[in-house]
Amino acid sequence: QVQLVESGGGLVQAGGSLRLSCAATGSISKISVLGWHRQAPGKQRELVATITSGGSTNYADSAKDRFTISRDNAKNTVYLQMNNMKPEDTAVYYCRYTAWNGGYWGQGTQVTVSS
Repeated sequence: QVQLVESGGGLVQAGGSLRLSCAATGSISKISVLGWHRQAPGKQRELVATITSGGSTNYADSAKDRFTISRDNAKNTVYLQMNNMKPEDTAVYYCRYTAWNGGYWGQGTQVTVSS
């Protein structure tokens, strides 16, 4: 079992920044993919960014040039630095762990961007 706990969500004005954190505990594989997804009201959950244990990253087009994903393997923690935020970034952000021992979701953290 893997547990994921997100933090760092909140309310920010357009153009502002937020940093999300997600700490993974439990049976963590040394080789894994950690990622962030988001779900806006009335919309499907979508990928924001992923990062492998080796540091390779992948971003949705909406996140490129504004968001940066990073991870600290020693702390089993993944971060999402979000800059120049837009109202359309408003969503619940979910952390995702994927490895040989399965896929797990965090409980989500609300991010609201006001115009």
